[in-house]
Amino acid sequence: MDRKKDIYDPHFVKGVFDRCSDRYIAFSWVCSFGFTERWRRQCIQALPALVQGARGYDLMAGTGEAWPHLLERFPSVEKIIAVDISSGMHERARARLKSQNQNQISFVEDDVLKSAIPNEGADFVISTFGLKTFNAHQHAQLARLIAKCLKSGGAFSMIEASDPRGWWLRPLYLFHLKVVLPLIESVLMRGAEDFSMIGTYSTNFGDASGIAEYLRQEGLDVRFTRYFFGCATGVSGRKP
Repeated sequence: MDRKKDIYDPHFVKGVFDRCSDRYIAFSWVCSFGFTERWRRQCIQALPALVQGARGYDLMAGTGEAWPHLLERFPSVEKIIAVDISSGMHERARARLKSQNQNQISFVEDDVLKSAIPNEGADFVISTFGLKTFNAHQHAQLARLIAKCLKSGGAFSMIEASDPRGWWLRPLYLFHLKVVLPLIESVLMRGAEDFSMIGTYSTNFGDASGIAEYLRQEGLDVRFTRYFFGCATGVSGRKP
């Protein structure tokens, strides 16, 4: 993999996640000690109450691991539109749904920032662990898209693994991300290129305070939340 390339270019991001999609669920769960699942649940818990029959989007939806939590908390949700640039992630999500018969899910394979998402048509927007694949300029674009696509009163909640600055165990956490995880994949999973990129995205991301500010600039009511000493951060709120 050529590290001189723009790692935030949509084609580059698609390649990374297409290649690691078949191992993504197991790798992320095991190497986060189950925290990714806990954080997805907390992200949905932070989502403000939804109207009956709500329809909305899971942006950078990945393998759809947030959907069971969303449908458990809000069983009246009528439609979840999963938008993701990775065909591999969509295929993995569809395979998981075969045993669950979730007719509420539809799939859009597209670059989220270029996707033709209608204005003021969504009751909610969620995203779990997709924010890291955007740079600051793209976060501003994403905030604008969310503000435009939400109905008045619509809700949103997003979460991302973050750099726990100020935590006394931060050096150990960063060692785990930058050294241990690539080593695990190198030894057990035939190469460390793609999963080491996920670690790079996470450390480059910092935390969700940047996108929180962009969302506020778009007129949304925003709450910023730190999870487990800042190892994950999230944003949630409503469109007035």
